[in-house]
Amino acid sequence: MDRTAVGALREERLDWRFKAVPSEAFGSTITEFLRTEPEITGSGFVGPLLLLDRSALEHNLTTMADWCASREVLLAPHGKTTMAPQLFQRQLDHGAWAMTAATVSQLRVYRAFGISRVLLANQLVDESGLRWLSGELDDDPGFSFGCWVDSMSSVRLMSEVLAAKRARRRVDVLVELGGEHGRTGARTVAETVEVARAVSESPVLRLVGVSGYEGAISHDLSDEDLTAVDSYLARLRESVTRIAAAGMFDRTEEIVVTAGGSSYFDQVAEALTAPWELDSPVLPVLRSGSYITHDHGLYRTMSPFGRAHRLAGPEQPFRAAMRILAQVTSRPEPELALLTLGRRDASFDQALPQPRTLWARDGTTSSLTDSHVTELADQHAFLSVPANSEISVGDWVECGLSHPCTTFDKWQLIPLVDNGKVVDLVRTFF
Repeated sequence: MDRTAVGALREERLDWRFKAVPSEAFGSTITEFLRTEPEITGSGFVGPLLLLDRSALEHNLTTMADWCASREVLLAPHGKTTMAPQLFQRQLDHGAWAMTAATVSQLRVYRAFGISRVLLANQLVDESGLRWLSGELDDDPGFSFGCWVDSMSSVRLMSEVLAAKRARRRVDVLVELGGEHGRTGARTVAETVEVARAVSESPVLRLVGVSGYEGAISHDLSDEDLTAVDSYLARLRESVTRIAAAGMFDRTEEIVVTAGGSSYFDQVAEALTAPWELDSPVLPVLRSGSYITHDHGLYRTMSPFGRAHRLAGPEQPFRAAMRILAQVTSRPEPELALLTLGRRDASFDQALPQPRTLWARDGTTSSLTDSHVTELADQHAFLSVPANSEISVGDWVECGLSHPCTTFDKWQLIPLVDNGKVVDLVRTFF
């Protein structure tokens, strides 16, 4: 990764474009602002204010890196979770093998910051995007890239565009296996073999592996859901075996086999590292992304590190590294308070924000376990409180969040904090 490009982010000047930033800092570079040793309170930040906790991030990065190393799987984190090059750099520094993207626009961000190995967990059939990618590959021999294909049509379209472009380098592709009523991906093992054969006959594509996403198969933790994930992974293995038996992989190269979101990566690791009876070695790659921040909702429940999982070990659970502060702006009814926090500020697609701590104006803090958010409007959160609660207009409420992906994309600049002090501002690019 281009560390110079990442470092240059600190030379961006602060102004009205970045919500919550102190107006006193307008005109200063991020570096200049950080030299003032700002704190969460007393430095002019306005609410709502999204925060990232440095110690929790570091714990999560280390925990995942150690776990992957102990299971002998590689990690290509899905960067769409954060779209933050500073955090990409931390993931790569902790041993990530590659970064995963989902769109050409995301891939452009990655390349702007010099990321040299990328998986695009999607089909790439956009003609303009393909021509741009081909140029990137031709211009940079050190750039390693792979994307998914799931049909004869996608193979044909990619081949036509790349042939017309007269690309000097072939584009690496992985055949994707999906599931009935799921997202993309060939629906049967037999179809993956057919698609692989079409790739092997293309002069501009190169077959390097098989891919999938088990998170589209199940969405809960029942025995039925976990069994469905195992069955899907068995089909993924069968696709690899049958394609290899047909001689479609280059026997001098490793076969990339990849799956794994943030909910069932224990099962994925178990499946991908089981013995393979193939002529070529297999490179097992997980693509979990939300582990870096974890959360107080969806992944607290679904992550293998938040529940009993079959690959027992000494790992400690991930820690929620994201929270948001909002001010009490009104208390119009005895059991209702309104917060300056809404759908424009926080995720709500998986669960509503969870009030955790009251920061009173007198400097005291207390737990808010007896309160909950019932609804979000564009800029307001409806907070149900006991009638005898002392929560008052002007107080601040700290909330935990669920599903970090849809919170990051609402913020361009996020304070990274350590014991109340702001130690960096994390820039996102959505």
